[in-house]
Amino acid sequence: MRLPEPLPLHGADYKRDPYPLYAELRARGPVHRVRFPSGVCAWLVTGYDAAHQTLNDPRLGKHHSRGNAAWRARASIMPEPQHSQLQVHLLHQDPPRHTDMRRLITDAFTPRRVAELRPRFERLADALLDALPPAAPGRRASADLVESFAARFPFLVLAEVIGLPAEYTERFDRDWGKVVQPVGPDDPGRPAYEARLRGLQGYIAGLVRHKRREGGTDLLSRLVAARDEGALSGAELDSMIFQLLVAGQEPVTNQITTALTALLRHPHHLAALRDDPALLPRAVEELLRYDSAFELTTWRFLAEDAELHGTRVPAGDSVIVSLCAANRDPARFPAPDTLDPGRSPNPHLAFGHGIHFCPGAALARAELHIALETLLRRLPDLRLAVPDSDLDWIPAVLARGVSALPVTYGSRGEAR
Repeated sequence: MRLPEPLPLHGADYKRDPYPLYAELRARGPVHRVRFPSGVCAWLVTGYDAAHQTLNDPRLGKHHSRGNAAWRARASIMPEPQHSQLQVHLLHQDPPRHTDMRRLITDAFTPRRVAELRPRFERLADALLDALPPAAPGRRASADLVESFAARFPFLVLAEVIGLPAEYTERFDRDWGKVVQPVGPDDPGRPAYEARLRGLQGYIAGLVRHKRREGGTDLLSRLVAARDEGALSGAELDSMIFQLLVAGQEPVTNQITTALTALLRHPHHLAALRDDPALLPRAVEELLRYDSAFELTTWRFLAEDAELHGTRVPAGDSVIVSLCAANRDPARFPAPDTLDPGRSPNPHLAFGHGIHFCPGAALARAELHIALETLLRRLPDLRLAVPDSDLDWIPAVLARGVSALPVTYGSRGEAR
């Protein structure tokens, strides 16, 4: 069949503000053919109802073996052996294997366990802000909230939750997280990309050896034990640790930055939340809806040519849901482009839906709440230190966030 010409889905202007394009696409219909920077073409789902149905559609699978030759030629960019050894985690599994693997991690992220650990998380947030430079009398201090807080807080929290030893927490290189940003074989940055992969893979191998030697009851120790008992393959173990280390903290870093950016653009809302922290639970949900760090989902595939919301999609072509476009759909959310911290109900799709709903959603919500409460309480009169137009939005295909967030603030408030 003749396919429509794909719409380019990349560029600095698009990453800075994709919402006008999403509004245009929603007005045209729910499914659109798009092209990503790697050259891979996909079918993008944009409306709320279509997104919700797609996320729950049993015809769509996530295992990479479902992708056709055209998709594999462009999308399977991670080289061997890493592709086979680090890409068989939960995001690329279908039932029943997905069900069995997911069961191994869910206990670590339950709302009850998150609540038990919350005081520790609050102390971690305060400790990071203790290290920020204080404002001199009559003057304002400045800091980059990505480098000093948003890039560090989620990883320290994750280390607590999964049982990452202190020496491995200190050794983790945040630059390794860039391995989820595809770099094609002919890209000048390819050698650095492959070096990151090798570094992260070596780190994971050492961590597995450490946990096998030391034992324990934490999540990482239990995953290693599952491998030794035959419940996981070696590649599945490494892939799940890879997913925890990268997907378990980088999206929260980005969500903190999108939430702060939104509030800094709406200082009256920022002031209201600072003055009344009881407003934060609903505000967190609205900030997740308003500008989600998970902009797009990962690939899904049809096993055979089929209709998807009125569009014929070939078997093995990638189907991607725009969570951000769904969360700004006026058919579901009144005044969707307005930041309304008191919005209720708020059935956003920031964490996806269905069997692949983010298992760490309760933890991510708690982290965002703690981060915002601590920052607003301790950094009074928070303001951007650069023009809004100078913010550098990360070029990641699936994610939204800023690479740096320079701010100024007044006299620092006290810890709890």
